[in-house]
Amino acid sequence: MTIVMATGTFDLLHPGHGLYLQKSKDIGGPNSKLVVVVARDSTVRARKRIPVVGENQRLEMVKMLKPVDEAYLGYEDDKFKIVKEIKPDIITIGADQDFDTSHLEKSLKKQGINAKVVKITDYHKAELDSSCKIIKKIKDSDFKDKRIENC
Repeated sequence: MTIVMATGTFDLLHPGHGLYLQKSKDIGGPNSKLVVVVARDSTVRARKRIPVVGENQRLEMVKMLKPVDEAYLGYEDDKFKIVKEIKPDIITIGADQDFDTSHLEKSLKKQGINAKVVKITDYHKAELDSSCKIIKKIKDSDFKDKRIENC
C-alpha cells in the first residue's frame, strides 16, 4: 500500500482543499492511503497568519472529507517528527504552497526520510478559491446585508 501525505492549514474549507486532497489520493493509486497533517495554530501564526478556525476543529473537518483516510495535527517542535512516524512514500505539496520540492526532498533525506515530493499543480479556480479570499470578502462585505446581520 502506498502512503501519501498531504499537509496544510485547511482554514475555511473550500473546493480547492477538496481538489488538492483528491489529487493527492489519486497519485498513490487505487489502494493508497491518504494521511493528512493539519498545521498547528502556532505554526500558522509563525507564518504571519492567524487561523480563523482553531486547530482541533480544522482537524475534525479534514477527517470528514471523502479522500482522507487518516488525519493528525502536526507537531509544534519538529516538523519532521510526524513524517517519521507516518513514513509516507509520497508527500504532496498544494498548488498554492510555496515549497521548492527538490529542496524539501533533500531536507527529508537529511532526516533519514526517503519520500518522494510531488507538487499538485491543479488548482480549483473560483471567486473564493482560497481562505484569504473568503476572509477578505467577509471583511469587505456590507454588514447591513440581511444575509449577514442575523449571524
